[in-house]
Amino acid sequence: MNFNDIQIPNKLVPDNYLQLGIAAQRAKQRSFKELLEKVNKGIKSVNVFIWITQFQRKLPENGWPDEQIEELIHQLASLDSNNFPHKLGLGEREARIACKLVARRHYNFGHGIGRSGDLLEAQPKAAGSTLMARLTNALILDLMRAIGVSSCAGCFLAPMCTGMTIALCLQSLRKRRANARYVLWSRIDQKSCFKAITAAGLVPVIIPCQIREESLHTDTDAFRAKIEELGAGNIVCLYSTTSCFAPRNSDDIVALGKLSRQCDIPHVVNNAYGLQSKVILSQLERANCLGRIDYFVQSSDKNLLVPVGGAIVASFEEKCLQEVAGCYAGRASGSQSLDVLMTLLSLGRQGFRALVQQREEDFIYLKERLREFAASRGEIVIENSHNSISLALTLGTLAASQKDSNATTQLGAMLQLRGVSGARVLVPGKPKTIDGYEFEDFGSHRKRLEVPYLTVAASLGIQRLEIDRFFDILTNCWQQLSQSK
Repeated sequence: MNFNDIQIPNKLVPDNYLQLGIAAQRAKQRSFKELLEKVNKGIKSVNVFIWITQFQRKLPENGWPDEQIEELIHQLASLDSNNFPHKLGLGEREARIACKLVARRHYNFGHGIGRSGDLLEAQPKAAGSTLMARLTNALILDLMRAIGVSSCAGCFLAPMCTGMTIALCLQSLRKRRANARYVLWSRIDQKSCFKAITAAGLVPVIIPCQIREESLHTDTDAFRAKIEELGAGNIVCLYSTTSCFAPRNSDDIVALGKLSRQCDIPHVVNNAYGLQSKVILSQLERANCLGRIDYFVQSSDKNLLVPVGGAIVASFEEKCLQEVAGCYAGRASGSQSLDVLMTLLSLGRQGFRALVQQREEDFIYLKERLREFAASRGEIVIENSHNSISLALTLGTLAASQKDSNATTQLGAMLQLRGVSGARVLVPGKPKTIDGYEFEDFGSHRKRLEVPYLTVAASLGIQRLEIDRFFDILTNCWQQLSQSK
């Protein structure tokens, strides 16, 4: 309600008192106006990416209070036809919600986003949902540019996990390169990364990593040799990964980007949790400047601390994004856009930057503590200088002290039972088959793993207290295992 447009008699409330309240309301209305109004009033375009890039729609510098966010969301929801007071729904889908709990959970949004066959199209019945989705995409783009990917041309939030979203990107490239069927993929032992290729109906060509003193690196020469063997015209894309479990390093996306440009082959980057790393962001910029990246995809839950279910597709060329959005079959859920919009408004630029800065400091702290722990027990922290999120601690002395070769895996179980999640114990001799492809020593990103190890990560949102408590638990578990030899 805008009290400026209402003449309220003094008998109800004295005018001087009322003006104090209206002044406070005016500041809030100004923030809504700054968020939603366009800068260039001369631009009239239906192109959603021109809409995003040419209009203001900047992420607030400081986060909004919850009440202000909810007021905006309620106002957006009121623009959808299912919330009209005079609604008469005679279609086959009218966003009717049977359970009031479900309606409240979704703030009465029910139409979803996009239209059948295009994630970015507007909906006649859902002006509020359309505005919410496009505003979310605009704020994500503003954030990405602000934190380091300044050349990013556009992005949108897909209502699917990272793996399925990458599969959608691969399908769009398949349409562009109709005679190609191979995807050259730098091995990373994470199932969804690999299954994105097979889900798109393409043939994976696994490029092993180079091993340098237990640390794993991109084998650019192997990529080049495979391109010469298969022929560039038969390859859909090069598929690289930035953020990953140690001791694998981030792929050399700059070198692969250069190779991609030289051979005129698209390049897709799995940037799952790379938005929280300044080093990775600078590499994305450099790879685009010196080479080529068609799409880079990142998880919304890992980078923006929202529930699982969304991924951000970004590109340095707007037309690439339209191709991906047009590959989506059906209308999409708007829940992920709502979660991200509310989170971004709550954090603001400063809030997100503070989280990134804290994570980087905690990564250094975790690494120092892990090195101290390793040195006191005859172990090492594997050196992987191109991985700024995950760390690997060898378990050689612990394994040597156990009669049962499988006893080392008990460390992982013991940690989990004591509330430590995310830590992984890798031991040699654990193969896995995924969609008919055999992976030796799965989880280690390589063949012939020799030394078992434990991986831990300092991801966005981690607290220093969690790290300290982890080492208390790790010390106790290590002692128990050492005494049971």
